[in-house]
Amino acid sequence: MKKLFLAMAFLTGLMVSAQSTWKSDPAHSKVGFGITHLMISQVEGLFSDFEVTATATESFDDATFSVDIKTASIDTDNERRDNHLKSPDFFDAETYPSITFESTSFEKTGDKTFKVMGDLTIHGTTKKVTLDGTVNGIITDQRSNKLKAGLKLTGTINRLEFGVGEESASIGNEVDMTIHLEMAQQ
Repeated sequence: MKKLFLAMAFLTGLMVSAQSTWKSDPAHSKVGFGITHLMISQVEGLFSDFEVTATATESFDDATFSVDIKTASIDTDNERRDNHLKSPDFFDAETYPSITFESTSFEKTGDKTFKVMGDLTIHGTTKKVTLDGTVNGIITDQRSNKLKAGLKLTGTINRLEFGVGEESASIGNEVDMTIHLEMAQQ
């Protein structure tokens, strides 16, 4: 009887900690950013073409993330500005078509909060960054009977460290990133 109990406990432990693949739902996710303009206002924008994949437990207690953002999909609601940001003056989208993030470690910081550390590559430069994360909730989707998770990731980077643009009095150096995700278990 004791062996049966230990075997069941072991199998339950395996099931609880089982990792599965999760993918972002582009219709319900957003990769956004904000940067100071003329030291008095905030210009916000987003990237409309991206894919986020995670490997995580059903409660996102230990997740790894892989992010691929298409640089040319930048949208700040101003076509002239967007074209300038895509040019070699900033992102050089033709030469560097993707912004990527590959997580390297995960730290649970609270019941629904975590930090994810990893390598962010922009404009051909890779730097270590830390993003703050929140699990907004996890539900079972009624159509697919699979889990869906709502997440928010935030962080701040210095654009100059990635070679995006030059020092300028008209735009700030710090870029605030906010990523809202609806992830579907695969």
